Amino acid sequence: MGARPVAAMNALFFGEADHPRTRHLVNGVVAGISSYGNAFGVPTVGGMVSFDKSYNGNCLVNAFAVGIAERDAIFYSAAPGPDLPVIYFGARTGRDGIHGASMASAEFDDESEAKRPTVQVGDPFTEKRLLEATLELMASGAVLAIQDMGAAGLTCSAVEMGAKGDVGVTLDLDAIPTREAGMSAYEIMLSESQERMLALIDPKKFTRAREIFAKWDLDFAEVGKTTEDLRFVVKMGGEVAADLPIKELGDEAPEYSRPRADRTKVPALDVKRLKLPKDLKAATLTMLASLELSSRRPIYEQYDYLIGNHTL
Repeated sequence: MGARPVAAMNALFFGEADHPRTRHLVNGVVAGISSYGNAFGVPTVGGMVSFDKSYNGNCLVNAFAVGIAERDAIFYSAAPGPDLPVIYFGARTGRDGIHGASMASAEFDDESEAKRPTVQVGDPFTEKRLLEATLELMASGAVLAIQDMGAAGLTCSAVEMGAKGDVGVTLDLDAIPTREAGMSAYEIMLSESQERMLALIDPKKFTRAREIFAKWDLDFAEVGKTTEDLRFVVKMGGEVAADLPIKELGDEAPEYSRPRADRTKVPALDVKRLKLPKDLKAATLTMLASLELSSRRPIYEQYDYLIGNHTL
């Protein structure tokens, strides 16, 4: 980490055009990408859209961003040692996004609508402030390790930092900034609320780090410490909610043994064997009517590809 995003792209796959949900999904996905990316200040410079019946039940949205970083100013997530403060910063934690990662990998059926509350709620203006605050924090020299809270939220980010650095992590959930009352330890640990980060901060620069986040009006809280015992301990309300070996949760976790087969080799296309259509006009009209060749202008004109004044 440590790069400033300069461009974004996407690849979108939807069901058949005449499927009853396709138009709704296209409109929603494109509106989501454009509203977040435009407000965040990163230009969307390209992408692709495809339609196929295999996506009737579950569309696929791939997003990509590229950034520029100094070669000697790249930050990693591995904890450098024990007895370091674990810092939570960014937006507050809510109940949105719980089980979001497992939902994204699940098979969809008639009961899938019940899973809709697992979708995260994004705030691009908070994300913009978080970006600037994080880059300023990195420039201050206070960051020892840093990790975003993505899939599985606080659980994944804390475990990854500890397991990669061969140290344990103890978290105090009573210190986590929340936006909803009465959240359980389970909900806090699995929430996938957006715009949140976890970092290990140099204790000597703790005050400077706090000042940076006060300037950007973002939550900043010490929520735990790294330890020597290779345990992942979660505490709440004076009780231990979880005490697990951190390596087995991280880079030494059990792996699935799935059946595999070599991909069938697709024969090369022999252009000489292709026959020209008898009616070139009809063939041309058929191609122009294809969704795969139709104009994507109604989509890309919703994206701001000039924001930041670095693109053409």
